[in-house]
Amino acid sequence: MRQLIVVVGLAFEARIAAGTDTHVVCSGDGCNLAALVARAIVNCRGLVSFGVAGGLSPGLPAGACVVGSAIVSETTRLMTDQSWSQTVLRAIPHAVHGMIVGVPAPIVQPAAKHALFLKTGAVAVDMESHIVAGVAASHRLPIVAIRVITDPTDHQLPQAAFAVVRPNGTLDIAALIRSVIKQPREIPALLRTARKAAAAQVTLLRNRQLLGPSFGLTHSMRQAQSPTKSSLG
Repeated sequence: MRQLIVVVGLAFEARIAAGTDTHVVCSGDGCNLAALVARAIVNCRGLVSFGVAGGLSPGLPAGACVVGSAIVSETTRLMTDQSWSQTVLRAIPHAVHGMIVGVPAPIVQPAAKHALFLKTGAVAVDMESHIVAGVAASHRLPIVAIRVITDPTDHQLPQAAFAVVRPNGTLDIAALIRSVIKQPREIPALLRTARKAAAAQVTLLRNRQLLGPSFGLTHSMRQAQSPTKSSLG
């Protein structure tokens, strides 16, 4: 059977994405992600970038679902599959269609989020979509990006929220406790982040159920377009 490859950065996203029609690649280490995804491509019919993201567009609230119209990075712009993306948009009520920007490191400060929004026009930011899109383009495979906002543009993320993520996407609780002991002032921000992450998890699960086992990719779309690439240089 031809499977979908679903790429996530966190273990809880992997649990939600899992299914009989999917092969899930989970990595919190962007340095190795492209190689992991490329090795997983065996009789693949499409790629999905799935999980949470940071908000860049003013007014885009936590819990909003973004379906990527294109995925941009520092040097490239890659279009997602139009037909597949439209199917996802019809399936998920109130989903937003907009660009997603991929970055190699977390964007923590609200000012940095706003600057990235002005520079790229992207409505959301994550650390995986640009890598997944690059592999899809190299292998001429269709891609969609489905992301739920966990931290809006005006929300400053605590450093501990990223420092405790292991390369396999799980959380290092001992490291989190050590971080809190060293920086107790981050506790309120960590609690806010945890609440938003829990709400995003519920939304991701609902979206997964709405899309069905194949994330909206129907038999007639199996020859869907591969991403087109343009330079931003």
